[in-house]
Amino acid sequence: MAFNDMLIKLYNLEFDWSTIQAQAAKGVEIGKPIGPDRRRLLEWIAAHFPASWQGELERALCNTPISCFIAQRDSSLLGFSCYDATALGYFGPIGVIESARNSGTGTALAQACLLDMRLKGYGYAIVGMAGAREFYRKLADAMEIPDSAPGIYR
Repeated sequence: MAFNDMLIKLYNLEFDWSTIQAQAAKGVEIGKPIGPDRRRLLEWIAAHFPASWQGELERALCNTPISCFIAQRDSSLLGFSCYDATALGYFGPIGVIESARNSGTGTALAQACLLDMRLKGYGYAIVGMAGAREFYRKLADAMEIPDSAPGIYR
């Protein structure tokens, strides 16, 4: 099943830092990976998520500056979020391991990326083939882009 892309108006977003602060209070650090994280992160992605996400993460790690964020607790990876990985202006992929889902980690990772995009001057973010549509609607009032499937992924 192909999903339509979604559009997020970055200029309308009000960033709620409480989600990132709440993660910090739980011992979860949200930040950009550094060079030594690269191999560990790529291996972790390969073990937990679809194979295509590893290529997108590799692209985000090669961008200057890096266009991804990771969540970790005590050096254990919990999740990641990227942008400008598939194409410029695209947000995603985003993934959180099952044991850390529904804890606000995904929301915090998404907000970190979307703020980074906004600070770089992007007015919009496109979520390609958005499967978690309700998540994006709740997070950023994202709207479906009609007739956009399969879009760039054909």
